[in-house]
Amino acid sequence: MLELTLCSMLTILPDYLYRRFAQGKRFGHEITLFTVWYELRWGITLCLMLTVTLITTIFYFHPATTAVNSVFRTVTILPETSGRVAETFVESNQRVKKGDPLFKLDDSEQKAEVQTAQARLAEQEAARVGVVAQLAQAEAGIAQARAQLRQAQDEYNTRADLFARNSGAIPKREVEQALVRVQAQEASLAASEATRDAVQAQLDIELPARLTTVKTELAQAQVALDRTLVVAGTDGIVQQFALRPGDVVNPMLRPAGILVPDRRVTGLMAGFGQIEAGVMKVGMIGEVTCLAKPLTIIPMVVTEIQDVIASGQVRATDQLVGVEQFSKPGTITVLMEPLYEGQLDGLPQGSNCIANAYTSNYEALQDPDISSFHAFVLHAIDATGLVHGMILRMQALMLPMQNLVFKGH
Repeated sequence: MLELTLCSMLTILPDYLYRRFAQGKRFGHEITLFTVWYELRWGITLCLMLTVTLITTIFYFHPATTAVNSVFRTVTILPETSGRVAETFVESNQRVKKGDPLFKLDDSEQKAEVQTAQARLAEQEAARVGVVAQLAQAEAGIAQARAQLRQAQDEYNTRADLFARNSGAIPKREVEQALVRVQAQEASLAASEATRDAVQAQLDIELPARLTTVKTELAQAQVALDRTLVVAGTDGIVQQFALRPGDVVNPMLRPAGILVPDRRVTGLMAGFGQIEAGVMKVGMIGEVTCLAKPLTIIPMVVTEIQDVIASGQVRATDQLVGVEQFSKPGTITVLMEPLYEGQLDGLPQGSNCIANAYTSNYEALQDPDISSFHAFVLHAIDATGLVHGMILRMQALMLPMQNLVFKGH
């Protein structure tokens, strides 16, 4: 309507003034309701053409969208294991800090597993004491075997020396028996040393491995016990939390509630039409007005433009995807941040807004080689942004009336 009114001032009004004062035609006589088209056909035709051109120029070079939102992410409150609720510590709409307990599952089974693991750990420690005693016994056996070997060796040396000096002084049979006793004591010493090595290997390798296994089982049991207590992963407000003792929760099917993290709104996500992909640039200045901030215009700047369109994404399935499923055009996702710090303070997360983005040709106009016609066109394009700015302000004025009076929200 604003564009039509503006264009009519440049086309229909001059045509009417010419008919009225130059040709002497009067409204209600030569110009009537039935002859308006014929008498003002040039003005009406030019007005419609100029209006369409102006609207196209405005909406192309200064795009607008109502798909603007301060998006945010929620955290689902889920236990890491299934179980029955034993105790709850918070209520819905309660503010919590990171690490605060939310609810606790029945932990009788996990406590039994921890106690079992602790008993096995004590058993392994007691077994180590026994193995240490066996090692000491084996060391004593080695000392005894060495003493007996020395004694047998001395007897053999004595008998062998006597037999070598006087073969008749001692029978050869006794010398051979002494040698057999030496060999037997050597074997006994080797057996004692082997027993000592086996006990030492058990003490150095087998028992530490068993102890590590039992400690790992105890750690796993303790982790399972700790998981029965569900805590807040971040600061936020608990929403839709209606658990009561006795309820069964499941990490796949039955979440316990939602945690809305504390976050100050620092930017807005907007979706502009695909036809405006050629004019949307990072650094463009824009403006928004939000339902949660009525009668307020917030200057923004485009900080990021997503280089993909969500409507074209393909997920791997067991069925082929037809291209006709992508026929609905998606939007270009744009991230907009306030031009000045703190202008979005107080804006609730998830708020809906209306946004304008304005094309600026300032740098192009600074080119000394630019032609006059080109400069005029660029000036005209920049000037049409004023119309869109006026429209946004009219929308900001109308939003409270539309929602409070006409819609009754």
